[in-house]
Amino acid sequence: MSKRDLKIYLSELTKKQLQEQVMTLYEKFGNVKTYYDFVFNPNEEKLSKEAKLKISNEFFPINNKKPKMRRSVAQKYIKHFIELGVDSFVIADIMLFTLELVQSFTAEKTIKQEAFYKSMYNLFKQVADFVVENGIFHEFQSRIKSIENEASNQKWMNSIAFSILVEKLED
Repeated sequence: MSKRDLKIYLSELTKKQLQEQVMTLYEKFGNVKTYYDFVFNPNEEKLSKEAKLKISNEFFPINNKKPKMRRSVAQKYIKHFIELGVDSFVIADIMLFTLELVQSFTAEKTIKQEAFYKSMYNLFKQVADFVVENGIFHEFQSRIKSIENEASNQKWMNSIAFSILVEKLED
């Protein structure tokens, strides 16, 4: 069904029928419930804290298990927050928090997999693009620069790529 067809269909419904459809969607689909819960109670601070706790648990598990180090956990939160329309400052903070957390982890334990560092660079590029697109680069510039410096200090195998990206951003 096209957007146009949907508009025509919805315009033909009564208010009561529309309400019933929205309620059915709310009850049947978790994404719809999540969206309306956020729209009516946009507690971004709570969402941010929950995300940071889950991401932290990937690298520094609370129950002393082996760290899983999955960037995908952070990526799911970032994607979810973008879909919900969470404030861009909160999203950028989560992205940078993830990188800072990873650097805390790699300061203690050496990671030898090239794919790990490539993944971290991809997140770094994603956050750089995101802050530029949303016009908030200057608010996060010092954290971005700090991450670049730490990648160099820890001798990450792709630290030069971090430096090149920061150089482009600052020009």
